[in-house]
Amino acid sequence: DIAMFWADRIAKEIQNTRKPSDGSTFLIRDEKTMSGRVHVGSMRGVAIHGLVGEVLSEMNVANEYQFELNDFDPFDAMPHYLDQEKFREHLGKPLYTVPSPVDGYENYADYFSQEFVAVHKKIGIVPTYYKATTLYQSAQMDPYITLALNKASDIRRILKEVSGSNKPDTWLPVSIVCENCGKMMTTRSLDWDGETVGYTCSISPDDTVPCGHEGRVSPYGGKTKLFWKADWAAKWCARGVDIEGAGKDHSTKGGSRDVAKVISEQVFNREAPFDIPYEFFLTGGKKMSSSKGQGSTAHDMAELFPARVFRLALIGKDINQQIEIDPSGDGIPRTYDWHDELAEAVRNGVSDDFTRLYELTKLPDERAGSEAPWLLRFSQVAFITQMPHINLIEEAVAVKGSELTDEESTLLIEREQYAKFWLANYAPEEYKYELQDTLPEVELTETQKQAVAKLADYMSSERTGEEIQTRLHELKTEVSISPKELFSALYKIFLNRESGPKIGWFLSVLPHKFVLKRLQEATA
Repeated sequence: DIAMFWADRIAKEIQNTRKPSDGSTFLIRDEKTMSGRVHVGSMRGVAIHGLVGEVLSEMNVANEYQFELNDFDPFDAMPHYLDQEKFREHLGKPLYTVPSPVDGYENYADYFSQEFVAVHKKIGIVPTYYKATTLYQSAQMDPYITLALNKASDIRRILKEVSGSNKPDTWLPVSIVCENCGKMMTTRSLDWDGETVGYTCSISPDDTVPCGHEGRVSPYGGKTKLFWKADWAAKWCARGVDIEGAGKDHSTKGGSRDVAKVISEQVFNREAPFDIPYEFFLTGGKKMSSSKGQGSTAHDMAELFPARVFRLALIGKDINQQIEIDPSGDGIPRTYDWHDELAEAVRNGVSDDFTRLYELTKLPDERAGSEAPWLLRFSQVAFITQMPHINLIEEAVAVKGSELTDEESTLLIEREQYAKFWLANYAPEEYKYELQDTLPEVELTETQKQAVAKLADYMSSERTGEEIQTRLHELKTEVSISPKELFSALYKIFLNRESGPKIGWFLSVLPHKFVLKRLQEATA
């Protein structure tokens, strides 16, 4: 079935081609290095793995989703929002030994982990969390560290064969944490004697200063970390991972996923997990990078959407398609419209992919009912919130043509809050409207004045939005004026700009006396 929803397709393929390695429960895993604010791109992996787990559960296939908050990678770059002077001395250290930028957290990684986990909770995807340090300090990684060091020559060969990367004969697949200065980016391993690794603290990447210490350490108990492609493969083995995808930057031919797969098979003697390679999440046309500014982090993006709409943004496209949302363009209103169109299809009884996708945008414990509440379009809500004299609920009732249910009223008020937040922080100018208290200084042509005067006559009594819209269409022929000329004249008179919302509706919701007076003033 070509049209099968991607999560159903993947879950079926897993069911048909894999058996859980522990004999009973599929283990799904994902991880993120806690090097700073996590960009929204990482939420796509969280959502994809989480949704595959949800769908497997629907199929009564036992599974567990584990998520690693990686706190054992080096602090290798300084995000722009940190106090540069304060944090410079920590460059090169493992993240868990770097202080939190805000008081009240165990360390740097813990602070950013909690912000990221809050976003997972919002969309109803809550894996079991563990930390990389727990894995290394608890001896779970010890057998794989031993194997990697004993078979270092195999790993060097695999790197060369799979990715074309040449390592010197003395290279070992571990990063050592210097016992003297605590940094791991500055150390070079020299040799492995079966019990300890010799090293020097002598490399200076970027702003990181080595201390010059030389020594030997046992590689266990968190004193060393496997270099990351071996680390990835070792984690699959240590955790018993059955399913783990990655973004396409890791999934290219000869990329890190390929290297980890061969290391897993040839060095650790274990089949690599089922792969789910997925496309990027872009904001404003660029692949998201954690160091970039506002609107690109998972936390920022989560503030722009209620849970269901954010879930849709993350899961609504097939995994081989890019997702792009620019918070400062029309990406936010468009995403809400997409959600509302799905809801409408469900209300109209269209039973296909729309219904399935709409169902999966709901949090798992909300899926029992099939209802799809009606909502006023986001761009209309955003407009109304800027017009203090318009009552949002009354307008929604008029547009819907019937009373709102309690749920619809609640969701509408929620949507209003999101619209206000977007307008205050991201919205482009064309979504910002200000009703002019007095007639702006506008130059109207004779034709425009003639059309506006005729509209003023028509508006001497109260009219509905549809009636006004019909009359405007008649005026185009009566006065011989183009729609653009006519509408822009009206937008200028009321909003002091060239464009705006649907004009008939707009004029009908303004106080009648105010409209009449303004139209007459404009043609005086």
